[in-house]
Amino acid sequence: MTDETAFPTTSSPLPRGRGVFCNRTLNFRALRAIGYDMDYTLVGYRADVFERRVYEMALESFLVDGWPVQDLVFDSEMVARGLVIDTELGNLVKANRFGFVKRAMHGTQALDFAMQREVYTHALVDLADHRWVFLNTLFSLSEGCLYAQMVELLDQGKLPQVKGYEDLYRRVRAKIDTQHLEGKLKEEIAAAPERYVVLDPEAALALMDQRAAGKKLLLITNSEWSFTRRMMSYAYDRFLPEGMTWRELFDLVIVSARKPDFFTERAPFFEVVSDDGLLRPMTGPLKTGVAYLGGCAVQVEQDLGISGEQILYVGDHMFGDVHVSKRLLRWRTALVLHELEAEVTALESFKDAELVLAARMEEKEALEARLSQARIAMQRLRGGYGPTQNLTAKELEANIQECRERLSTLDPEIAPLARASSELTNGRWGLLTRAGNDKSHLARQVERYADVYTSRVSNFLHATPYVYFRSPRGSLPHDPSSPGGPPLSAALSELGDV
Repeated sequence: MTDETAFPTTSSPLPRGRGVFCNRTLNFRALRAIGYDMDYTLVGYRADVFERRVYEMALESFLVDGWPVQDLVFDSEMVARGLVIDTELGNLVKANRFGFVKRAMHGTQALDFAMQREVYTHALVDLADHRWVFLNTLFSLSEGCLYAQMVELLDQGKLPQVKGYEDLYRRVRAKIDTQHLEGKLKEEIAAAPERYVVLDPEAALALMDQRAAGKKLLLITNSEWSFTRRMMSYAYDRFLPEGMTWRELFDLVIVSARKPDFFTERAPFFEVVSDDGLLRPMTGPLKTGVAYLGGCAVQVEQDLGISGEQILYVGDHMFGDVHVSKRLLRWRTALVLHELEAEVTALESFKDAELVLAARMEEKEALEARLSQARIAMQRLRGGYGPTQNLTAKELEANIQECRERLSTLDPEIAPLARASSELTNGRWGLLTRAGNDKSHLARQVERYADVYTSRVSNFLHATPYVYFRSPRGSLPHDPSSPGGPPLSAALSELGDV
């Protein structure tokens, strides 16, 4: 078993990136049921391999249609989860929590600051507007990469059949969706799971702990029965006690669930009665230990006698898993962000440089405050208004010049550190949860809809089923402990009594 096909087991102390991070207080002891998505949740995939194959299959389909895409190659670093496609302008953008665009790319080329400002000064990313398409899962990597590359073909006049950037997006999205629906991709994965699946030896024990602690475990996936059976068997049976299979971990297994419709609509259940997927209409209530197809969350609640905050749902899809189950059913929610471990590791490795950057920024803010006070004092002195000045014009001018000279030397020290900070984990887009000095649009969605978030299911093993997750005290810019440089009084004392 190599590092490419398995997560390593951990020893104490647990790396910070393996933590479970809490937005809203969650008492695990009070949960009566825990539902899990499968793909990229219970079963981890090598995203670069998985999404490259999706990309290649979509490309093959475009070639059959006569599109000139033979020279395109998948680039796993070109896009990242959390980006937004601007279907009006053919751009990929990264926005902060307020919807302001902080980085943008047209085709495969980054927009410079001047162009970005010109294009997006009056535009806010609003996910309720069909103009914006949120790439919120790892499944989006192939879609975003292919779209960005085809924007360049469209600009070059090589796609005369396409009516514009929005039409292009719809065509790309349709091809990508087809690869997931037709079955060829999943047949390849099921035939050679060792190429795609990242095994996690600790996940099975985490589920066993939860079940033994009295939680009902539910598997609710959009994947069909044959694929679910193959993937779960490959990823879990080897780590279970002899004679036990993955089926014994779950009270209910629901396949082809059609999320998010599973949470919003009523649909009938069908019972899966054989390993080859033979179905029959369900009669009576849901039964423990049985696998079902389709159905709806309302009946799950009704037949289990469990609802709302008694249920935690764990998934990797921001809207299909977390948003809808939270908003409509008031289930508790956990989001799986596989990239989190690399992000935390990058932040920890950059810690010393970050301290230097923070110190330089504090000095810069103090100098800017001192410069501002000196300038307003000079303005009042020359205008003959305001309080009596204790410093002469010459002394104020010397203060102004001193501040400007130091600021001019600080900026070259700050710039490379700030640039390095902005390129952590991905040179084009930076950290998943940051956009400049602010939270990213993705981080804002995580805050709103995920009660807790973590990098993988097995992290619950180390938290145990008896944990009480407490959210940290929210901070505001005016809180005494908030960062932001020295208080204004310190800057004023350096300047003198003006």
